[in-house]
Amino acid sequence: MEISLKPIAKVKNSRTEPIDDHWESVIAEIELADHIPTEAFENISDFSHLEIIYYFNKVKSQDIVFSGRPRGNPNYPVTGIFAQRKKDRPNTIGLCTVELLEHKGRTIKVKYLDAIDGTPVLDIKPVFREFQPKQQIRQPDWVADLMKNYWA
Repeated sequence: MEISLKPIAKVKNSRTEPIDDHWESVIAEIELADHIPTEAFENISDFSHLEIIYYFNKVKSQDIVFSGRPRGNPNYPVTGIFAQRKKDRPNTIGLCTVELLEHKGRTIKVKYLDAIDGTPVLDIKPVFREFQPKQQIRQPDWVADLMKNYWA
């Protein structure tokens, strides 16, 4: 089965390289593609947070992995790709929950999006409390170490 997706928007920001850390200061604009009508953003400002689904368009097929140590760190365990959030994934799809800062016409401005300038956006969904985890989130200790500078 083949799946074909057409980007609905594009990311605009100051980050041009997929660097792993220090994303908090990066403010991104997401501008709708020409084929998406402006009304697709109607009442989006009623939400504080959005989920952005995007395509890691700079990942090369030879870089895709199925397991390894996150960031190649020997202090972390060998972990399957579906137990980490690495960009070099089989379908090169990214997902991030962002804070909506502003909406103007065909553009939204967001914080906490770890996508570089020019990244194609596949979908945007509002965050509903009812879709958030009901129980406490559990994760291994190495994740906190890996993420300590991600949003710094």
